[in-house]
Amino acid sequence: MKQALVVFADGFEEIEALGVVDVLRRLQVNVTTAALNWKRATGSHGVEINTDASLGEACMGDYDVVVLPGGMPGAANLAADEQVKDLLARTAERGAAIAAICAAPFILAEQGLLEGKKFTMYPGFDERLGGLQYDSVPALTDGNIITGKGPGAVFDFAREIAVAIGLGAECDELYKAMFVK
Repeated sequence: MKQALVVFADGFEEIEALGVVDVLRRLQVNVTTAALNWKRATGSHGVEINTDASLGEACMGDYDVVVLPGGMPGAANLAADEQVKDLLARTAERGAAIAAICAAPFILAEQGLLEGKKFTMYPGFDERLGGLQYDSVPALTDGNIITGKGPGAVFDFAREIAVAIGLGAECDELYKAMFVK
């Protein structure tokens, strides 16, 4: 069974985080949700969720994909967390997929993970990209890096993740049943 970790920080974008969790779980991926602070996070629109684990507990596993939702200040909270930095470094070293949507790709840029990569993201975070330029497409995969533009791109982003972990055909069938174009 494929393994995914979705990391939640206070201020996360609800649609991006929960949409990905929903799609991956429908595809029978073993998704672990983990919060920076204990096992609880509050989204940028006030939705409170209980996660499966704290990030410290969840960091012990090896995942096929690690997902960072956007939203502010959620992405900034993720970027400031040492556990997130260590997790990204270990995941990149293993060559596993790393996915970030909306504002969260700037975290990958700050970690040097977008150097030489094509990526997309929500406009307005250019100062945190170190001069890197992004594309305006809804979702994009380059090697082990998967990026999404924002909340409206969540289904495109989740599909890119599914393809990266070998579930593209299953995702196509799921999207037909869900009436996702």
